[in-house]
Amino acid sequence: MSKSSNKFIPPAPSILIILMGSLGDVARGLCLVLHLKVHLPQCRLTWLVEPKWSELVRLNHQVDRMIIFKRAWRVSAVWQLFKDLRQDRFDITLDLQRILKSGFFSRLSGANRRIGFHRRNAKEFNWIFNNEHIAYFNDDLPKIQHYLKFTEYLGLPQPASLDFGFSSRCVKNTAPGVIAKMAQPFVAVVLGTSWETKNWYFEGYLDLARQILSDYNLKIVLVGDQSQQALSTKLIKAISSPDLLDLVGKTTLPELITLLKAAAAGVGPDSGPGHLAAAVGTPFVTLFGPTSAKRTAPYGCENLVVKAEMDCAPCYRKSCPDRNKECMHSIRADAVMEKVSLALSGVQDKGERC
Repeated sequence: MSKSSNKFIPPAPSILIILMGSLGDVARGLCLVLHLKVHLPQCRLTWLVEPKWSELVRLNHQVDRMIIFKRAWRVSAVWQLFKDLRQDRFDITLDLQRILKSGFFSRLSGANRRIGFHRRNAKEFNWIFNNEHIAYFNDDLPKIQHYLKFTEYLGLPQPASLDFGFSSRCVKNTAPGVIAKMAQPFVAVVLGTSWETKNWYFEGYLDLARQILSDYNLKIVLVGDQSQQALSTKLIKAISSPDLLDLVGKTTLPELITLLKAAAAGVGPDSGPGHLAAAVGTPFVTLFGPTSAKRTAPYGCENLVVKAEMDCAPCYRKSCPDRNKECMHSIRADAVMEKVSLALSGVQDKGERC
C-alpha cells in the first residue's frame, strides 16, 4: 500500500494535475477529478495538458481550469506557462507524467507540496523536481491504480467505482449523424495505434469483421485516425457490406467518445480509444503484443484481453526489425471473436439515444 501523508490539507486546496499525454493516460487520469471533488468538495482543480488532448480535459466539467502548454521549448512558451501557472497559488501539485518535462513544470508551479512518482518509477530525473513521492510499485500494478495512489497518499479512500466525467454525454446530440440515427446495435472496431508494433494485421481484421457480421445481427463501425484510411478502404472493398461503415479519420474527439458510448462493444489494439470506451462503460476487447495487459488493460475490461503468447512479449518496443511484429500476427481472429462474444453477452441493447 501507498504510505499516506499526514500533512495538513487546507479546507479549499488549489490542486494542479500535470498529465499531458497520451490519450489513454489522460483518459485514465480523469478518474481522479470526481474522486478529489467528492472528498475535497471545496478544492479548485487545474489541469496542465498539451493541445492535442485539451478537448478531452475540457469535456470533464469538474475541472475548474485548464492550462495548455503548446510543446514549444522556446523561452517565450516556457515564460508564458510560468505566468499561467502563477495565476494560482497552488497548494498541491500532482505530477502524474513522471518525465523531465512534467517534473520541471511541477517545480514551476510553485506549490509547497509537489507530489510525484517514486524515484524508481520515475524517468529522466523527474523525481528531483518534486519534494514528496508516493511509494514504489512494480509494473504489475495497473496504471490507473498507480494514479489512484496519489489520492491515497493524500488520505483519500479507495473509490468503490470510477467516474471519468463523460456519463452525461447524449448520443442523439453529440454523436456523428450516422450514429445518432442508427437503430441497429453496432461494434466499434478500432484500426491502428500510435505504435507500429501494436498494430494488428489486415487479415485479422478481415476475418474478425466477417465473423461478427455472420454471427450477430450487428453493424460494424470502423474508427481510427487518418493514418488508417488505406486499411479501412481495403476492408470496405474486401467485405462490400452495407453493415460495415467507415468513419476512419471522420470523427472529432468528442464525437469518438459518444460513438464509443453508443457501441454495444469495441475491439482493437492497445490504444487510447480502448480507454475512452472503458470510461463511458462500453466493454472493449484489447489485443496486446508489445505492451503489458496487467499494466494497461482498459478499466473494467481486464477479462476481455487477448494476449500474444510470445517469449519476447511484452517488450515495449516501438519497432520490431528482427521479428517483424510476430507477436501481433500470432493473435488470431477466432481468439478475438471469443472475447467479443463475451463482451456482447452481458450488454443490453444500446439503441436508445436519450
